[in-house]
Amino acid sequence: MGQIIGFIFGVIIAAIVLLIVSRLNLGLNVAGFNTAVIGAIVISLVSSVILWLLGLLGIRVGGGSFLDAIIWLVVSAVILIIAAKFIPGMTVQGFTGGIIAAIAMAVIYWLFSLILGPLVSPLPAP
Repeated sequence: MGQIIGFIFGVIIAAIVLLIVSRLNLGLNVAGFNTAVIGAIVISLVSSVILWLLGLLGIRVGGGSFLDAIIWLVVSAVILIIAAKFIPGMTVQGFTGGIIAAIAMAVIYWLFSLILGPLVSPLPAP
């Protein structure tokens, strides 16, 4: 039961992050909260598939180096672009918009983690 509540909480936080980035006009546009919730779920699913595929290719992301951060940023932008193709009401303004939105999402997640502490650790990745 705790995992379900954690997942729901994570999706709600991710949806709020999507809405914040959308309202800042940083390359990502989301029509409303329902679209943001669907977007959070789709982004989580697309992220899982892409990370699985990268793992099959022997590419590990998240080792902590600067190169890993750059790779993760590019992967995050691609995830946003792919997810936006499946979600009516969500658009990403090209690859540059995806990069900027991914950076903004990372900063907002970081701020949430400072404020909410361990409650936001299991958030779905952008």
